[in-house]
Amino acid sequence: MFSIEHEFDSTVITLVDEGSAPLQEDVIINAFAECVTIEQFDPRTDSVQKITLSMVQIRDLGAALDLPEGVYALARNDETS
Repeated sequence: MFSIEHEFDSTVITLVDEGSAPLQEDVIINAFAECVTIEQFDPRTDSVQKITLSMVQIRDLGAALDLPEGVYALARNDETS
C-alpha cells in the first residue's frame, strides 16, 4: 500500500509494508525539484535513516530497473525544459 501527497515544495510518497510478518518500517520518499530523499525509521538505533539522491542518480536508478546485469553510463541530455 502507498500514499501520495503534494506538499508546497515536494511530492511525498509513503510506502507501507504489507504481508506476512516481520514487516519493515514505512519508507517515505520526498521528491523535490533538485533531489529525492528516502527516509526509514530504524528501530535498532531509534532514529530515522535518510538517503539523498540527485536527479541524475534517480535517472540512473530508473534506467537500471530495466537493464540486465552490467556497468552502464547514460548519455547526458543537455536540453533544458
